[in-house]
Amino acid sequence: MLMIHHRTTLMKNSTQRKKQFYPVSPGLREYLSHYKREMRLPVKYENLLQSVDSYPLINEKNEDTLWQSMVYDQHYGKDIFEGLKQIYVLLRSGGDKKILPNLYVDRVDYCTFGNTKPFRIRIVNQYNDNHDYFYVKKADASRIYGLELEQLLSPNEINFHVDRDSLVEEHIIGVPGDDFIENYLERDDLNEVRLAKEFIKFNERCFVRLLGDMRAYNYVVEMTPDFEHNQYRVRAIDFDQQCYEGRKSFYLPQFFKNNLPVVKLCSRLINLETSHQYQREERTLIKRRFNVAPTRITKLRECMCKDQISSDEKLLALRNELSQMHQDSRFEQCLTMGELTFLNIAVSLDLTDEVPAKFL
Repeated sequence: MLMIHHRTTLMKNSTQRKKQFYPVSPGLREYLSHYKREMRLPVKYENLLQSVDSYPLINEKNEDTLWQSMVYDQHYGKDIFEGLKQIYVLLRSGGDKKILPNLYVDRVDYCTFGNTKPFRIRIVNQYNDNHDYFYVKKADASRIYGLELEQLLSPNEINFHVDRDSLVEEHIIGVPGDDFIENYLERDDLNEVRLAKEFIKFNERCFVRLLGDMRAYNYVVEMTPDFEHNQYRVRAIDFDQQCYEGRKSFYLPQFFKNNLPVVKLCSRLINLETSHQYQREERTLIKRRFNVAPTRITKLRECMCKDQISSDEKLLALRNELSQMHQDSRFEQCLTMGELTFLNIAVSLDLTDEVPAKFL
């Protein structure tokens, strides 16, 4: 394996236990409020559960998508849809209500699988039939930490807001990873080297900030035409597994079985020295992002290090693996997944000042 730090067997079991939800703590809520992530929303997650019926959503291949399209009472649905349009405007244009008359809610879909059981809202501009999506989910602390770390430490912008037990997220545009692997890897216009480089960098980003479960259906590939071939960026779209599981390999996308075709591509095209170069490049970029918002990152670290966002069993398992990998006994002293995350960031990036306060 050319890309990553250590040898590990591929994960073969695609099923896993349902993730435990962790409530938003007072410290995290204060942080969200300070940075304008917490605000009153006209529609909550519980409101969308009040449907009178639903029917399976079938795709263009006549396959069941495992999403259910919800049906609401006429009067109740009118109020719900108006509130959903306001949320969309808040996410996309900062609350500019002038565009509200142009929009309508085409569909509210409910996901019957996965941890969060999200609602996906399809919004359409009636003047040109252009459509977009956003999601309404239960507010889970580890997911929110994952979203914030994505905003602060990755090259990607992401919009979301929290209102008590509800979370709304914008739709992240891109080709789903499993679809990309099935339909794009063999295309003549694929720039294999650029894709391999981006997957290595994505792999590194996930491990440094301990974002787990990046199976092919939990990320998308953005393709941007350039004057010479396409550029690619791999983006996470699911943040449920932010520092939650106890296996180190869970935080390395290369070890998921359905990513194997991309891993083989990387192994064929990128030698070990070049792979290490790309890893160093990505670490340097993450370090630079610390300089952009040092106060905000410090505040996030302070509340994340206090929160319980995983089980003691998983914490013990992960800190043992990270301690052995880094040859650093400080990992054995970590009492929360937040402490583990920021210690891993600090050690991986050689950022002495960014370790949790107890280790300074």
